[in-house]
Amino acid sequence: MDIKQLQAIVINALEDVKAVDIVLYDTTKLTSMFDRLMIASGTSGRQTRALAASVREKVRDAGGKIVGIEGEKTGEWVLVDLGDMVVHIMQPPIRSYYHLEEIWGGKKVDIAKAKVAPVRKTAVRKTATAQSPEDKGAVKKRSSATKAAVTDKKTGAKAKPEAKAKPDAKAKPEAKAEAEAKPKTRTSAKAASSKEAGQKVKKSAEEQPAPKKPRAPRKSPA
Repeated sequence: MDIKQLQAIVINALEDVKAVDIVLYDTTKLTSMFDRLMIASGTSGRQTRALAASVREKVRDAGGKIVGIEGEKTGEWVLVDLGDMVVHIMQPPIRSYYHLEEIWGGKKVDIAKAKVAPVRKTAVRKTATAQSPEDKGAVKKRSSATKAAVTDKKTGAKAKPEAKAKPDAKAKPEAKAEAEAKPKTRTSAKAASSKEAGQKVKKSAEEQPAPKKPRAPRKSPA
C-alpha cells in the first residue's frame, strides 16, 4: 500500500474515535525502519484502546498489514506498528513526559493535506480474443455482405444473385458413359434381341447339309 494512502486511512480512523492533538512526521531522513511517525492522544485508557482498534480495523479493511500492537492492557501508551508507519496513541500525562516530538520531530506533515488520499488511476485494458482463420474469414464475409447491402439500399439497386459454378466440360460424367453403353429405350432393346435371333437362325441354316437330288428312274427295254 502507498504511504500516502496509509497515512490518510490512519488519520481518518483516529478522527472517527475523537483523537486529540494528532501530529504526523516524515522520518525518511532520520531512519530506514519506517517512513512516517504519528502521535495522537486519548483522554482515557478505554479511548486509547478504542483508537488502536479503529486503526487496526481500517487498515485491514483497506488491505494493509498489521505488524503488531503493544500496550493495550494498560492503555496508557498503545503502539501500533504498520510497517512503513508507526502510530503512538498516548494519554496526555505520558505524552508530555516522554515528549516524542523532540526525538522524531524532523519534518512535520500537514494533517489536513495528509488525510486526503490520492486517487489512483487504473488503466482499463482491452482484451482481444484470439480468432481462428475460419472465424476471421466468416467475419470478413459478413462485413462485406453487410457493406453490399448498405450500398444497395442507398443506391436502390437490387442485389446481384450469386454466380453459379459452371460444371467442368473436360470431366466426362460416369453416368453419361453408362447411358451410352446401355440401350436407351425398350424398342431398341427388342430390336437388338431380334437381330441376335435372326443371326442364330441363319448360322444354323448354313451349317445344315444341302438336300440330295432324286435320281431319274431307269427306262426298261421294249
